[in-house]
Amino acid sequence: MLKVLLIIAIVFVCLFVLSLIVYFFNLDMKLTSAIQPLLEKHYDKIKRNRKI
Repeated sequence: MLKVLLIIAIVFVCLFVLSLIVYFFNLDMKLTSAIQPLLEKHYDKIKRNRKI
């Protein structure tokens, strides 16, 4: 039982440190800016039906 709790605590600490690294280096927005051209290309291909 203690071994399981230790493993859960280690996983929790690793995820917390990973989230701090992502926040500190602003990696989420860097990833978003890298994916944005691909998303725009896909969005531009969508057929639109605008009826007003």
